[in-house]
Amino acid sequence: MSTRTPVRVVRESAVAAVRYRIAPIDLKGHYFEVVCDVREPDPAGQRLTLPAWIPGSYMIREFARHIVAIDAVDANRGSNRKLALSKLDKHTWQAEPCAGALVVRYRVYAWDASVRAAHLDESHAFFNGSSVFLRVAGHEDATHEVELMAPRGKAYRDWRVATSLPEWKAKPDRSKRGFGSYRAESYDALIDHPVEMGTFRLERFVAAGVPHEIAFTGHIPNLDVARIHDDLAKLCAAQIRFFATKDEAAPFDRYVFLTSVAGEGYGGLEHRASAALLCSRDALPVQGQAERSAGYLGFLGLVSHEYFHAWNVKRIKPAAFARYDLERENYTSLLWIFEGFTSYYDDLFLVRTDLATEQQYLEMMAKVVDEVVVGSGRKIQSVAESSFDAWTKYYRQDENSPNAIVSYYKKGSLVALCLDLYIRKKSRGKASLDDVMRLLWRRYGRDFYAHPDTAGVGEDEFPALVAEATGVDVSEQVAHWAYGTGDLPLAEELAAFGLALRFEPRRPEPSLGVRISAATGNECRITHVHDGSAAHRAGLAAGDVLVAIDDVRATPGRMDALLSRYRAGEAVDARFFRGDLLQQRKLVLDAAPMRAVIEDAKKTSKNAIAMRRAWLTDTPVSRR
Repeated sequence: MSTRTPVRVVRESAVAAVRYRIAPIDLKGHYFEVVCDVREPDPAGQRLTLPAWIPGSYMIREFARHIVAIDAVDANRGSNRKLALSKLDKHTWQAEPCAGALVVRYRVYAWDASVRAAHLDESHAFFNGSSVFLRVAGHEDATHEVELMAPRGKAYRDWRVATSLPEWKAKPDRSKRGFGSYRAESYDALIDHPVEMGTFRLERFVAAGVPHEIAFTGHIPNLDVARIHDDLAKLCAAQIRFFATKDEAAPFDRYVFLTSVAGEGYGGLEHRASAALLCSRDALPVQGQAERSAGYLGFLGLVSHEYFHAWNVKRIKPAAFARYDLERENYTSLLWIFEGFTSYYDDLFLVRTDLATEQQYLEMMAKVVDEVVVGSGRKIQSVAESSFDAWTKYYRQDENSPNAIVSYYKKGSLVALCLDLYIRKKSRGKASLDDVMRLLWRRYGRDFYAHPDTAGVGEDEFPALVAEATGVDVSEQVAHWAYGTGDLPLAEELAAFGLALRFEPRRPEPSLGVRISAATGNECRITHVHDGSAAHRAGLAAGDVLVAIDDVRATPGRMDALLSRYRAGEAVDARFFRGDLLQQRKLVLDAAPMRAVIEDAKKTSKNAIAMRRAWLTDTPVSRR
């Protein structure tokens, strides 16, 4: 389905307080040039700062390290007198006082192919504003204008722009292919609309009356555009209707997916009216492919996740994020709600919209269970602690992370599952976690950008909000499931919906209890050793290179065949290099790790079937 997208325009006659011009100036060297024009700089000397992190990715990234040259001039009456710029810290500069407008010119190195920063080469340009636009102290809430410049040269004459930034002029010149002027109502808004430039493939669809665009950057032969149109329209419309209130549908009047396609890759970053996505070429559907592959379901789950964030975290926020401090860490113990609940709903929306079957959904859920129980970190760290420590632990994982931390994404989604099923069970199908999300939207999210001083969700508010929305007291459950380190009662909660959880051996071969890098050819380099495992007991460590088991060479491709000769409990001689020294240890093999299976219970009541249908289709339980 294709439709012409109306242009979203900010109509303002006043001169913007801060103006930027950004241009790709050296595509082979990967440099943007940015000019920042401050109409009324601080008389005492204007301070300018580049964010240290980007909302949605909770790690200090020091974007200012990519500014390779910077200078400033006083533009008073065209004098262009050069001004001194003093660097105050790792990401802050201060210009000397000037009589006229302050003009700062700088170059930014852009060679980060992720969704978090900026990337520029001869094929395309992409940037998040937090990587390229200096924040002008004291003008954060003023209007910001940006002029997007096309690269020079005939080789780039077909380049165009994709972004959710509002265009400034009432009658944009379509011949400029999106290059030109844009406006944002504040600095926070400015950096929340990433920009893609290049010869991307642009597709349009409408969901619940709202225009959507998806730009594909990268080589994608034989793409099944019709399927993507239909599937994304169905998915997005369902989420809009999920949060819809009487007076409002979607919280945006246009939405843009910026999708970078590569041989390998997976990830996304949410924004208020767009999402930056990274996916594998093989994950996208090709024409004539009847089934939805596992890779395509993963892509749809990624789209669902980032789109749900337009409500949950971009507008419904923890109080700590109500007004970001972009120079330092912003701590909250609630990411298990904002990321974990989003991770729960992303796949749930696939089954609710018939994009995944019930069996596929149960398999996806079981995979999440596997990913949580495989590491002993879940017994040490709660999801609330994981949320608070995201800055130093989850986003800075090392070889011991599986033994020390738990994912607030993965376990957070299982906490959401247990809460949803518990609420449905206790209320006899009259209430659910859906009601909680809608209350959060009405109270905290719907008017957030209209009233920027709106407070977010307090650190201790959630149980009371659940009780208000559903009439069910979950204070004890939240205390144990989110703030404790015990295993979740998944089997008990699933049983009320006619589902059984069991565990079976993942494979017949015994286990060493290690992870081996897949990127080192035939070298078996150990990247992680699980606590209590055979390798741990024998004294192997991350970084060791396993070379032989009982004098037979070990390679990543032959490990399963090699271990299949043994049974759990048998001892083997393991030879490995630690540094440049060959070592040998006796190692007693473990049984293979278990994998979760979620399936129909042997005895299922009609009520359980009705409850399951209501949960997976978002419809009330039938009254009998």
